[in-house]
Amino acid sequence: MAKIAIDLKSGSIKKEDQLIVGIDLGTTNSLVAYIQNGEPVIVRDPEGQSGLVPSIIYFHPDHSVVVGHDARQHLIHDPGRTIFSVKRLMGKSYSDIASYEHHLGYEILNDDKDRLVKVRVGDRFYSPIDLSAHILRKLKSRIEEALSKPVEKAVITVPAYFNDAQRQATRDAGKLAGLDVLRIVNEPTAASLAYGLGLSPEEQKTIAVYDLGGGTFDISILRIEDGVFEVLATNGDTFLGGDDLDNAIVAFWTDKYGLKIANASDKQTLRLEAERAKKALSVSEYHTLDFNGQPLRISREEFEALLEPFVDRTILSCAAALKDAHLKPANIHEIIMVGGSTRIPLVKSRVSAFFGKQVHDELDPDEVVAAGAAIQADILAGNRKDLLLLDITPLSLGIETVGGLMDVIIPRNTKVPCGYARQYTTSVDGQKNLKISVYQGERDLVTNNRKLAEFILSDIPPMPAGIPKLEIRFQLNADGILQVFASELRSGTTQSIMVKPQYGIDEEEMGRMLLDSIRHAETDMVVKALTEAQNEGRMMVHSAGKFIQQNSNWLEEDQVGEIRRLTGLLNEAVDTGTKDEIQTSIEGLNAYTTPLAHRALEVHVAGAMRGQAIK
Repeated sequence: MAKIAIDLKSGSIKKEDQLIVGIDLGTTNSLVAYIQNGEPVIVRDPEGQSGLVPSIIYFHPDHSVVVGHDARQHLIHDPGRTIFSVKRLMGKSYSDIASYEHHLGYEILNDDKDRLVKVRVGDRFYSPIDLSAHILRKLKSRIEEALSKPVEKAVITVPAYFNDAQRQATRDAGKLAGLDVLRIVNEPTAASLAYGLGLSPEEQKTIAVYDLGGGTFDISILRIEDGVFEVLATNGDTFLGGDDLDNAIVAFWTDKYGLKIANASDKQTLRLEAERAKKALSVSEYHTLDFNGQPLRISREEFEALLEPFVDRTILSCAAALKDAHLKPANIHEIIMVGGSTRIPLVKSRVSAFFGKQVHDELDPDEVVAAGAAIQADILAGNRKDLLLLDITPLSLGIETVGGLMDVIIPRNTKVPCGYARQYTTSVDGQKNLKISVYQGERDLVTNNRKLAEFILSDIPPMPAGIPKLEIRFQLNADGILQVFASELRSGTTQSIMVKPQYGIDEEEMGRMLLDSIRHAETDMVVKALTEAQNEGRMMVHSAGKFIQQNSNWLEEDQVGEIRRLTGLLNEAVDTGTKDEIQTSIEGLNAYTTPLAHRALEVHVAGAMRGQAIK
């Protein structure tokens, strides 16, 4: 077997395979870029016009999939099968995005729990990872067609505020798309690199990156010193972006002209018209159109009045970020503008006024992050010898969870030394001991990874399943020594172990493990999704049984019978069904029991209050 071309200790790429691409996986649009003759090149459509691939996926009724401009046209005619703003869903639960759901034309599942969201299209269910993988496959095929060669390695950018779950979800999406994601890079860092900031080891600057994209706003304060980027502070709003400006225009027209939005198709049509108006008003004084026979008009003055509260919110975020970094506007050397919405003249003037200096807007704000990602990829490829590459951990580290799944705590390519922690709970009532198995590798099932260690967290106070708060912490030092700590936070019970993760694995074996993770990504994700659905289904069956037992004094016989019928169907689906069949059964049980759960709460509250005087 040939060795993989990655030098896993240094993070560099051997000369026989230097192509690593940079990807900006955006809320509204995504791009892919690479380095040619030392300069970043955005890969454009076959006509050579646009580098933007709309981050939109359309699922045909026959389950075939289209992405990008071809999917965009279905927003109006078939909004329920056309998915957009996927990035807003990454690593989020339903409760995180419930307030935004009415802006979406497709169905987000609400199971009244803090699980990660799912999107329903027909009789199938998709995670944000599945959906993002479709976008990444489109970008991968675009650059492969442009260069007439396969692409397997990538750097993908994410907002600086993305948490571990969101970063891991992005890695998983890349793997599912057939990409070895060498680094997850903060978007502000990528934008800075595109402007040449941080490329000189002698450079010392403090910069602000103002990023107003389609779906999110964030401001990042970075310190660049000796070629190292340090994020001093971030602030922003994950639900403030160009989409919200479009929605404000829609609301303006609806109110001014008394428009009646009859269906989801009309809503999407008007939203797309609002987007055109927003772009036109950056260069024109007014914009007019016809909507279902009704002439509509908006002037730049009216638009800026709508825009003002949103810009105010971004400026407040800028002030908060500076405060967190213990800096003043005068301490900022450079301001970089990122995101298509920064083309709006009012945005540029307000940001310039706040910081007291001109902003950088020379580069295309839609393309600057992808260009920087390509530069970062070039650094990883070893083509820029003067820049510092911090040591990284070559393979992911994690623990085994229910169903034999690998839950990654420290992803591969994380800079070391580092420390990460995650919280878990028990799955069995009264559980006193917890076996913790530590694994290293890139596959979704632990059976395909390498076991490093195993130990028992004992003397957990007996509590109902789901009540204990178990924290697993991984500390990896610069020598590659991993220390694992397990604690039950309510009682303070603690146990730990020390292991040497890289021991016994040579570079060829590491390369094989990485290649296997890419080759088997799709089948691994299918197995992982089925296992997670089975785990969720079993928990639902267990919870339903407890619910009947705890509320038998008021539940009617036909209600108990229906719950048992639905749990029987769910049990059968868990034993023999597909992921989507299990999810359908879960939804059926949820739909029936949710009103009963609300009733149970009322009964228990009334019982607790009985005999209590109200003063």
